Amino acid sequence: MTAVPPAARSASFPRSARSARTGGFARARTAAAALVGALVLLLLPGVSAARAETPGGPPPMRDGFGLTQVGTATGSATNFVLTVTTPEVAGEHTIRILLPADYATHPAERYPVLYFLHGASDNPANPGLAYPALTAATSMITVIPDGGLRGWYTDWIDRTTAAGAQNWQTFHLNQVLPFVEANLRTLTDRKHRAVGGLSMGGFGALHYAQTRPELFGHVLTMSGADDLSADEMVVRGAVVGTLTNAGTVLCGPNGGRPCGLDFGPTVSSDAIFGTPYPVFNADWRWNAADPVAHAATLAATDIAVYTGNGNGNPAGMEFWAEGTAKRFTDRLDALGIPHRYVNYGNGAGWGPACDGGHSSGCWAQDLVDYVPRLEAAFAS
Repeated sequence: MTAVPPAARSASFPRSARSARTGGFARARTAAAALVGALVLLLLPGVSAARAETPGGPPPMRDGFGLTQVGTATGSATNFVLTVTTPEVAGEHTIRILLPADYATHPAERYPVLYFLHGASDNPANPGLAYPALTAATSMITVIPDGGLRGWYTDWIDRTTAAGAQNWQTFHLNQVLPFVEANLRTLTDRKHRAVGGLSMGGFGALHYAQTRPELFGHVLTMSGADDLSADEMVVRGAVVGTLTNAGTVLCGPNGGRPCGLDFGPTVSSDAIFGTPYPVFNADWRWNAADPVAHAATLAATDIAVYTGNGNGNPAGMEFWAEGTAKRFTDRLDALGIPHRYVNYGNGAGWGPACDGGHSSGCWAQDLVDYVPRLEAAFAS
């Protein structure tokens, strides 16, 4: 099949220097029930002694920065999963790490890092998140940290919910990031550090790059919740739906658990950003986290945005993702900020398994396109 060139706007992808050489709004299943249910679908401390290394297995990792490992890492020397606990987020949390094939045989080498953020209703233990383009990367490390079933990559304002501690931003930026850099041979300047994600994780990537621009020189959003303003109330509704578990009515008899629409303990619709309703400016926390409103903070960052059109069907999540991508990139254009924007429409010609929807087949092809560009930017 001959690929159909996707529409691209401001297609430049600025490169940054590298000093050394160098792999929904949620991932919720489709369904619709009651209005809110449908919206869901539319959418530094010291370091301890290292663990013993298993020959041919994952490299040893030391506890620290508030993270304590549970058990031993599982997987291969280049694709493995850690389980950690932290006071910042209730429960146990997995972190998948993908290393270049030559990592162990080049002990003097340091590598750039992509922090890749997953969508709602997913977990790094899912091997499907190790997309082929990520595992095939030859000159970078990829870290996929747990973002919760509906953590939304922020510290929740309600600290007393049934879900327990939910300080996801603190967990990722103040704990996971320095933990990785203390344990792996990484390049630690912003030019060699990227953050990207899909669906809920697309919002998370923009949010982190905007909140901490000194950390990340590159940002990627794929089918992301790229606009949290009142102009995208459907997106706000999807966030609220994950909090209130509105979609569990679709989980089948007796709840049908485990179910991709069960996001954990039901909590208040205001638990993360406060009220989503723009009455008397009560929604200011949503606006404070809105990627469109803060696009100017990315002026010195390499930006890539990917989306399909959901085949023009408002019942699908990608239809709404496209709208947020357009609003975000329109704002970048207005500000004169270079970026790469790929809208592959209905998916025709965009990889062998892309249908233009909110699907892993499209995201796999997004990464086929993006990863070589990122590695080239890291190496330049």
